[in-house]
Amino acid sequence: MSLFTGGVTVPEPGLRVLVTGATGFVGRHLRVGLEARGYEVTCCARDVDRARNAEPLSHWVHFDVRDPESFKNAVAGCNVAFYLVHRLGTGEHYPEEERRAAQLFAQAAAAAGVSRVVYLGGVAPSGKVSRHLASRLATGDVLRAGTVEVVELRAAMIVGKGSVSWQMVRDLARRLPAMLLPKWLLRHSWPVSIDDVTWALVEALSLPSLGKSVCYDLPGPERISHRDMLLRAARATGRPNPAMIGVPVLTPRLSSYWIGWVTTVETSIARELVEGLVSDLEPTESLFWALFPGRKPLALDVAMHFALADESSSGLPSPATRKRLLEACAPRPQT
Repeated sequence: MSLFTGGVTVPEPGLRVLVTGATGFVGRHLRVGLEARGYEVTCCARDVDRARNAEPLSHWVHFDVRDPESFKNAVAGCNVAFYLVHRLGTGEHYPEEERRAAQLFAQAAAAAGVSRVVYLGGVAPSGKVSRHLASRLATGDVLRAGTVEVVELRAAMIVGKGSVSWQMVRDLARRLPAMLLPKWLLRHSWPVSIDDVTWALVEALSLPSLGKSVCYDLPGPERISHRDMLLRAARATGRPNPAMIGVPVLTPRLSSYWIGWVTTVETSIARELVEGLVSDLEPTESLFWALFPGRKPLALDVAMHFALADESSSGLPSPATRKRLLEACAPRPQT
């Protein structure tokens, strides 16, 4: 485990870190941050050969949520682990699969002597809970019910190239000259940049042990309605503001059809994401940023600018984002 010394992190030599979901959007960024910190990183992939061919310098192990034996093999010899497993878009019964996978992982981590699991989940809504967010919250509950200490970080929309939520917003803002305005677009959340999420995940390893599992919300710096988020994204892409046409009734299911038609996001995934926006996504008083008073998350406009600039790069993360992560996550020994 890293040593926490008043916001200054000193990585413990030889600490072996497991990253599940290493080929996903967050996982790819996290790997850069962990390597910058100097950790020995083991990456999980369902298709190891494919992952190794794409990135031969990384250490890959087989991990498949439908193969319980792969859980034991993946965590063997690891000191800490990141749980970034997400089954959205894999079928109708993904919530059951997510809970079962979390149970198996908690058991395997305990048996392997893992000292801490860091999990990235979703913000608890102030009202109705969608199936997608309920599954995210349930996964955290299952992990924290185990014997291994868990640090759960909860984020709303993550802004960055590769984020499906941001992709949906970007496409709507870029392609629609006019847009229907259902009530759910007036709800609020606190979008956060992938830079800040990556930094927070890395720093979660440095927190002193409290002898119990903990949850922290990971909001961006600005509370904004989904309507205003679309307008800001339109300006960021250089498009005129789309006209907003109010409608008395437009359910998330109906909304998902025109979102799926206009954007590159699958309709089934769009429906799940939109249903998670029918309630405000407000952070609690337990904020991760309060543990690091000197660290302020990126402004929303800056996060959108970085995300749009990254589109010119075929890699994930882009060279520019990789450079920022290497600088932000590099250890700063106490002087």
